[in-house]
Amino acid sequence: MKNKNRRFSAAFKKEKVDLIDQGKLSVKELSEIYEVSETAVYRWIKKFSKIARDERVIVEKTSEAKKNIDLAKKIRELEQSIGQKQLELDYYKSIVELISKEAGEDVKKKYKPRP
Repeated sequence: MKNKNRRFSAAFKKEKVDLIDQGKLSVKELSEIYEVSETAVYRWIKKFSKIARDERVIVEKTSEAKKNIDLAKKIRELEQSIGQKQLELDYYKSIVELISKEAGEDVKKKYKPRP
């Protein structure tokens, strides 16, 4: 892949640095989205950040949007797992009912597990 020779305006850089300062975007995310090095982004921060240099602690924050995406994915996985367990439970209940009909007695009551 050939290096792209691009220039970003000061207004663009300042806007992106503000997003980083607010924790809405991480250095790594910005670097990946706009295909610039993380070093270049840190230079932008040094030049345009409103936070004083001696007060700055660089912490890569997960953006709210990324957190929401990750949480939604986790919810889908959990819902899928619950759905599978519900199908298994329904299957076992139907088997117990079938056996009860075949045996002519309530298998569920007769073989209830003891605590």
